Amino acid sequence: MTLAIYQVDLTLLEHTFFASREVGLLYETEPVIGNYALTYALGWCVSPYNWDGPPRYKQDLLPLNRQGRYVTPATFLPGRLRFAFSQFNAQSDSYYFRFDQNAIALERSRKARAMNFPQAGKIRLLAAESRARFYVLLPGEAAPALPRYIRLGKFNSKARLDWQPLHLLTSEPQEQEQVVDFFLNAADLPDVMLSTLRSFTLYNIPPAPLVRQARLRGLFWTGRLPGGAVVHLPAGMRYGVETLP
Repeated sequence: MTLAIYQVDLTLLEHTFFASREVGLLYETEPVIGNYALTYALGWCVSPYNWDGPPRYKQDLLPLNRQGRYVTPATFLPGRLRFAFSQFNAQSDSYYFRFDQNAIALERSRKARAMNFPQAGKIRLLAAESRARFYVLLPGEAAPALPRYIRLGKFNSKARLDWQPLHLLTSEPQEQEQVVDFFLNAADLPDVMLSTLRSFTLYNIPPAPLVRQARLRGLFWTGRLPGGAVVHLPAGMRYGVETLP
């Protein structure tokens, strides 16, 4: 099976929020966009609209491994990341209310049903005009649909995509040792390559840890962009959702 690789620049057109981390009343978006979120945003898999069960990563992402599709996490470019802050208050403004356990009751005689939703706090968002980059691997014989715009995050914020194809310099991946500066999903790397991981920066964000500036040895694809820049990508990456709880 032949392979097509694209470098994709993502520009946020609206403030974008992911609940990556909670610190007291502050709900933070980490400076990265996970590859599972990008996979759904690209329309490669669609969960039921009214689904209220646990995450469907195994049901939704495993078929993409058989199709030979994969997308890396998005890494923000130097100098192109900004944050925005906002406050929210979901408390009632009715004449009467009281605080019950994990809930706000609006009636004197009835206890409110406990719900695990924050009532008030602050959120840190990825600001509009921030720019990130990721890579898409597709079967070469397929005519890919390359969307120009996608929506991301809790608020379905709009983002623009600019695609550039990589010209592969070899027909097969080659054994190399590389320091990969952009984010990779540790759960998606081949076991043989993961065992060679020597140094890295770890972002422990659910559902799977992300690594950056990772020194790896193994099989790499090498491609050249139209502008002449050379990119090295680990070969054999796939959605490693089998290891998730």
